[in-house]
Order: sequence, then structure tokens, then C-alpha cells
Amino acid sequence: MIVADGVSKRFGAFTALDHVSLSVPRGKLVALLGPSGSGKTTLLRILAGLDFADQGRIVLDGADATTLPTRDRGVGFVFQHYALFRHMTVAENVAFGLSVRKGRARPSKTAIAAKVEELLGLVQLSGLGRRYPAQLSGGQRQRVALARALAVEPRLLLLDEPFGALDAQVRKDLRRWLRSLHEDMGLTGVFVTHDQEEALEVADEVVVMNKGRIEQVGTPSDIYDRPATPFVYRFLGNVNALPVILDHGRAEIAGLVLTSSCGMGHSGPGTAFIRPHDVDVRPASSEGGVGHVRHLNVLGPVVRAELVVGGVTLEAELTREQHERLALAPGAEVRVMVRAAKLFPVDVE
Repeated sequence: MIVADGVSKRFGAFTALDHVSLSVPRGKLVALLGPSGSGKTTLLRILAGLDFADQGRIVLDGADATTLPTRDRGVGFVFQHYALFRHMTVAENVAFGLSVRKGRARPSKTAIAAKVEELLGLVQLSGLGRRYPAQLSGGQRQRVALARALAVEPRLLLLDEPFGALDAQVRKDLRRWLRSLHEDMGLTGVFVTHDQEEALEVADEVVVMNKGRIEQVGTPSDIYDRPATPFVYRFLGNVNALPVILDHGRAEIAGLVLTSSCGMGHSGPGTAFIRPHDVDVRPASSEGGVGHVRHLNVLGPVVRAELVVGGVTLEAELTREQHERLALAPGAEVRVMVRAAKLFPVDVE
């Protein structure tokens, strides 16, 4: 298990990490998710030994590694922009971590060559060992960087926005490939991303960070379906955020009655969070709040409808089948119900 215990880090007057504690179970792939400046890359670098905490400890498999240099931590690091050696071939790049070992720790040339060949096969680059990085695509270079990190058989694999420099389709392909590789090898890994879809698709566990602190830790479904704070709701996926007046777990807006266990015990100003897929759009002859379609946006199998209900704007998400069945068009009258909402008092925000 990898543990960060009460880790703090400041850069001048800026607090990058504020008493952060986190455990990464063996064999799990964990995503550090958050906006720029949230502290996720700083935490990753401290885990790697590339930076050191002002306070707190790093524990690797039960041993205090707080002051250990990177080379003694047994970690593999993959950078966003590959950081490959341009003057070395693919094979030489992959072999680098093994070839620079000292004395008995350095394998024989034959063993290194065999390991390189094995890893190039693993990352689907067999036969490309003699090429140079400039002769590869971005996706191929990132796989070389990953093979290089895996060559030293790290107990912890760290990835800093590993797909951020790639185009959308390559990112999707590599995300699936990394997930498959993780499942096959049982790697313990931590990766940084600001891409919500990437975190939800790849990680076993997601750590949402904001302003140097952890907002929530959980499985992708926990984080998306049960956000613990207003920040997590706003950051993770589309959401309607509406000002309301709370009355002990109940609120009413534009003729829609909203209830939530989160708001129990609170009265006064608050915010109602409603996912677009929880906005139920019905024919004008049905029950519900009276609304009108302002705008429609067809995105493949999904249709996003901007609705005006009692002067309040709501975004709803429908399937193409629902859209066609309702015969929606700008200006059309509909009825609106809310399947689920979460209410937070303003002071929680």
C-alpha cells in the first residue's frame, strides 16, 4: 500500500497541498482529478520523490520513504510529453533504467535485450526497437515512455497527464489499452488528469482535488452518482445548479418540488443540483411543470434540450428515440419533472 499522511507543500505564499492524506491499495489504479492548481501534480511528484513535502510522510509498503530519493523508491514515472531521449533508439530508451544500474544490480546485456523485446511486445511496438522517437507517432511515443517506466519493474507506476498531448481518438484508444494493461499486470498506479471522462473510464478509484485538498475519494460510480460537495457536482459532468430556498430537505422552484436527504435539517438559501439525465421531459398533455424548448443540440445518440420552466433554464438529456417520440422543436411546449436532485445549503459551498 502507498500512503500519503498529512502531506503539505507550499511554494512561497501559495499552498499547493494542505494536509493531504491518501492511501493507494496494492493493485489499484487511482486517478487524481481536479482543475489546474488543485495540487494533483504536486502530490504525484512528492510520491515520486521529485519534490519533497514540507510536512507529512510518504510510506511505501510499510517503510517510511519521505526523504528517499527517486532512484530508491522503486517508482516508474511517465510524463505528459514523453521525455524520451531523442538521440537514443526506442530499444535504448526502454533499456535506459536497467542499463544505468550499478554493479550487480545491472542485468546482463542479453537479459536487458530480452526484457526490452518483451516490453515492446507488451506495448504493441514489436519490431520498432531500432527506430528513433522522431520516427514514431505521439501515441507510439507514449507507449515507449510507458515501456521504459515498466522496465525497472516499479512497485508504483506514476503518470502525469499521460494522454494530454494526444488527439481525442488516440487518447480514447490508449485509455482502453492502459486499462487492459493494468488488469493483465495488476499494476499499482496513480495518474493525474483534469479529464473527467478519462478518470471515470480508467480508474478503480478517483480522488477529486481542489485548492490543495481532497474533496472526495471513491469509485467512479460513487463520485458521479453521489458527489459529496457542491464542487464535485460542478466539476464532474454536466449539472444544472439552481438557487433555491431550503425547507428541511425540500425546495420548490418553477413549480417543481425537489427533495433531498442532504438538505435535511437546513432552512434558508441553498443550491439544487440536477443532472440533465434526471430531467424528465414529457408531452404537453402530461403532468408536470410547464416548460418550453429553447434550443436543441443533437450529439450522436444524445440530444441536449435547453428548456425554460417558469423563467428558469434547465438542460435535459434525452435519447434520440425520446426526442423523435416527443417531436421536440424550438418553441414546443412540454411538461417537466425532476427524477432526482441534491440540495446543499449555501454555507456548505
